[in-house]
Amino acid sequence: MLALTPGRPVEGSAYTVVALGAHADDVEIGAGGTISQMIAAHPDTVVHWVVFSGSGERGSEAEASARELLGSSLGSLHVHEVRDGFLPREWSGVKEMLLQISRQVTPDIVFAPSLGDAHQDHRMLAELAWQAFRGALILGYEIPKWESDRGAPSLYVPVPEDVVAAKVEHLQRHFSSQHDRIWFDEETFRATMRLRGVECGSRYAEAFDARKLTLAW
Repeated sequence: MLALTPGRPVEGSAYTVVALGAHADDVEIGAGGTISQMIAAHPDTVVHWVVFSGSGERGSEAEASARELLGSSLGSLHVHEVRDGFLPREWSGVKEMLLQISRQVTPDIVFAPSLGDAHQDHRMLAELAWQAFRGALILGYEIPKWESDRGAPSLYVPVPEDVVAAKVEHLQRHFSSQHDRIWFDEETFRATMRLRGVECGSRYAEAFDARKLTLAW
């Protein structure tokens, strides 16, 4: 497989990233390893972190997780309290929240759920991301879950073993409210990355739906 390296933003500027999660742990599950590696390679990266369903304990978990994962790369943190499982009902409000961010930030990369995600909250957020952030590279991440909607990704990011271990440990430590979920465990997270690694010739990888890319020589 041909390995492509993303071009640098305008000289003298940093990568600007927007990370969108319908729920408190979505981005960490789908793209935690990729974001960690990006920050390590480009410490000047600025990440704007947005969680829509983050009330009560889940909101506290989301904030603590984002602050630790991003460190000095955290540009802004937005944790909203839209009811879990009811994002489509709040369509206009969620869209306005996204548009407010898009008026303030021009991202190079947007991490969002995949358009093929079967969960209603994820799918709606994916659709709105494409409306709000036109012109950015939008990478649709995947989340293992009951809906059995594994798709065919178009972009893979190899993740080394130490980053895999750090990602799994981070998830387990920061999201204790999810420990009773049948899918929320180390085996699930490693298996997902292991299968995607097989598909791209790596040991582990995170996979994304990259629907629009430009190639410049």
